[in-house]
Amino acid sequence: MSQLAERLSWISEPQTIKMSKLGRELKAQGIDVIDMSIGEPDFDTPVHIREAAKKAIDDGYTHYTPVAGYADVRQAVVHKLKRDNGLDYTPAQIVVSTGAKQSLANVIMSVVNPGDEVIIPTPYWVTYSELVRLCEGNVVFVRGNIESNYKITPAQLEAAITPKTKLFMFSSPCNPSGTVYSKAELEGLAAVFAKHPHVYIISDEIYEYINYDGKHESIAQFGDLIKRTIVINGLSKGFAMTGWRLGYMAAPLEIAQACDKIQSQLTSATCSITQRAAIAALMGDLTSATEMVAEFKKRRAFVYEALKAIPGLKLNNPEGAFYMFPDISAFLNKSFEDTHIKDADDLCMYLLHKAHVSLVTGTAFGEPDCIRLSYATSMENLKNGTERIKTWLGKLA
Repeated sequence: MSQLAERLSWISEPQTIKMSKLGRELKAQGIDVIDMSIGEPDFDTPVHIREAAKKAIDDGYTHYTPVAGYADVRQAVVHKLKRDNGLDYTPAQIVVSTGAKQSLANVIMSVVNPGDEVIIPTPYWVTYSELVRLCEGNVVFVRGNIESNYKITPAQLEAAITPKTKLFMFSSPCNPSGTVYSKAELEGLAAVFAKHPHVYIISDEIYEYINYDGKHESIAQFGDLIKRTIVINGLSKGFAMTGWRLGYMAAPLEIAQACDKIQSQLTSATCSITQRAAIAALMGDLTSATEMVAEFKKRRAFVYEALKAIPGLKLNNPEGAFYMFPDISAFLNKSFEDTHIKDADDLCMYLLHKAHVSLVTGTAFGEPDCIRLSYATSMENLKNGTERIKTWLGKLA
């Protein structure tokens, strides 16, 4: 008899991690696998941020810090939110964590009770639903699709809200679709929330700087929504600092204090050195981020045209992040030799083992007719990878 906790059966391993692991296993066998599954900038952290970390070590920042982060780090977050988003917070409303994933977990543990409903638009980042289930909440999915550019409407949101709704959570720019909600679209959703004051909102803005077509907009800007919106952000995407592990949240004081309390029992504060580097990132020049985004924009243009040339694929042209999320329904129930494609999971395994390209099934993101492709890799990999995809999709009949 297993002695493990029942809650382990409520969640699954993220498909993003699973596919990356399978790709590494094939590479270890000497197979040339092109990894287009990972959601990580293929750039090094900017020099001025790395130098700040080195200085922090020399200056003796090697001890415990306050659970919610150094006071000046939280002030740097306040500065950033005012400068970039026009949002007013105090340092007491900021909690710095070991990555944005922990920030999300802190909030969900602080807000969701067993039986509470949490609305999540699809497609969504894989961890959202799993965290809700860990807290014994009930996930209510609201479907987006490629025809709507993977966005939901105010009418869909209104229809999903019930007296049991506790929380709505979404990302813009979105992982996996790259969708960015405009100011007008967010304002439409905000008008619905204004009628339902019992609903909290998590706005995941981790891809904020990777925005190709306009200014980033936060839903926290509308009316009194800042009083029940929790903004999640971090350093990993915009500053190429995935391994540094620093995320942060800005929230109503009561929630910030609750998250501080929970974090104090789980991890305490995040790395002291990373926190000092964060000040340089948040307060410093954004030229390196701008240059990185310009390169991503070139790659987006290439990948969009390459995928658009594949008969049967349907795709949108994403406004942010570094993913393509094509609809692959035209390839379902097709076969090549002894391989039959029933769903996106099968298609991803087919492309991994035949084309040697690692992608992620849309099932992981709540859209089983899609796959996610990351263009956070070299142009050479993108050229070879999309050509392999085209070749092996063309063999299915």
